[in-house]
Amino acid sequence: MKYKMKEKQNQRILRINEKTLVVGADIAKKIHVARAVDFRGIEFGKECNFSNDQEGLLKLTTWMKDLQQVQDKTEIVFGVEPTGHYWFPLAAFLESEGIKVVLVNPHHVNKTKELEDNSQTKSDYKDAKVIADLIRNGHYSETHLPTAAYADLRILMNLREKVVESASQVKARIHNWFDRFFPEYPQVFKDWTGKASLMTLHQFPLPQEITSIGARGVLDHWKTEIKQGVGIKRAEQLYTAATKSIGLTEGIVAARIELVTLLEQFKLYTKQIETIMANVINILEEIPGTAQMLGIPGVGITTVAGFLAEVGDLSKYDHGQQIIRLAGLNLTENSSGKRKGKTGISKRGRSRLRGLLFRCIMPMVAKNTEFKALHKLYTTRDQNPLKKKQSLIALCGKLIRVLYTLGTKQRDYDANDVLGPIRLAQIQENAA
Repeated sequence: MKYKMKEKQNQRILRINEKTLVVGADIAKKIHVARAVDFRGIEFGKECNFSNDQEGLLKLTTWMKDLQQVQDKTEIVFGVEPTGHYWFPLAAFLESEGIKVVLVNPHHVNKTKELEDNSQTKSDYKDAKVIADLIRNGHYSETHLPTAAYADLRILMNLREKVVESASQVKARIHNWFDRFFPEYPQVFKDWTGKASLMTLHQFPLPQEITSIGARGVLDHWKTEIKQGVGIKRAEQLYTAATKSIGLTEGIVAARIELVTLLEQFKLYTKQIETIMANVINILEEIPGTAQMLGIPGVGITTVAGFLAEVGDLSKYDHGQQIIRLAGLNLTENSSGKRKGKTGISKRGRSRLRGLLFRCIMPMVAKNTEFKALHKLYTTRDQNPLKKKQSLIALCGKLIRVLYTLGTKQRDYDANDVLGPIRLAQIQENAA
């Protein structure tokens, strides 16, 4: 079944009828503003200013339900623009009260605010009405707040990203330390995170210390914990590098303290990442369809976990194309009359999801037979050949559809299903 955005848009418009109370709210850190209209845009009552606590949320629900009763409405649709994180508790509270919560694009609010009063002014009071008007015209999207395992997964994957970033910063600072005090060290240990290297950095990181104990002393220290893999040759290389080092010789006491601190931080972050991923694996085992998604050659735990953390429960989507739009990978063009502009992607969506898919698809076109064949077809076909980056973006959309199908139908990965008879014939014809 081909997914049609027009049908979804019509459904949103039809949902707002004469029995619907539409409420738009501008969310801040402490005080929020809400305004209510009907499906034609006629405003009801005064605005509601409510605080970001239980008392304020109860005030909001009382205000909405009073208006609902007075105006003889059967449904409330409450909308916000997701510009920060302050709306999360509010949305969860309202959904627990049975009130539908929707989102409007902040870009739409900014572009249409002058329709309200023909002025470029911006205020919380004005934005609340603009949001309500966008909702009644069908310009909103459904909220997909993660629940149960998906909520845990999103928190853990966001945390992992921050910890990995912190670990990368520490690694960069350690490389900075090498450049200042022992520039020759990376020539001996290309990967300083190995066991022999870490033993060296903890015990005698400075060139002066290595030259004082000699190559034999270095080797004896390694042999206390490492029985194989290092020998006198590596120790002599380190000793030679130390004797010829051009590293700084002033401030070495503080330099040692600095390196020890950085190594402890790196060890902590590494341990935290391991703990996070252990919990992520346990959560994935609870989610149906993950085993099938992990069966895709080239797709690992980090990709599947990150995908589900961003997308949430796949059963809430009708088609994989919805997830493509969520990622901002849907195509856009700027054409007028006979002029046909360039086609690109909208980038209106989850940038973290786009990045995750792109990082996954790059090694897949080298290791996954089907995606490699599709990449070659897209870039070498006679009609409408794509540039390499365009092909990778198209394959990101393909990967989304494959993940969606395997996750929802819980089917094993099948190469024939991925290519299909038409693509397979095109690949064979292109190779001939």
